Amino acid sequence: MNFDVRIPVGWMFTLTGLLLSFLGWSTQNNAALYAKCQGIDSNLWWGLALLAFGLAMMLYGKRAQQGIGNREQGTGKRHAARK
Repeated sequence: MNFDVRIPVGWMFTLTGLLLSFLGWSTQNNAALYAKCQGIDSNLWWGLALLAFGLAMMLYGKRAQQGIGNREQGTGKRHAARK
């Protein structure tokens, strides 16, 4: 079974990051909205951070799935070393 929980979690973080980044980008010129955080566009920056984390989760999940597939076929590094 090639299910890795990192892939759906990565999609969730990526989607949330995209939405939050878009919100931050579309409200950049609203000084009243960002007055409490000293003018820093926190929605944009946290959206980008969530987007990067989500993409990393998906990347590592896909990479792990490929490693599982190689082990099942017997083409992984461990199996090659034993032959």
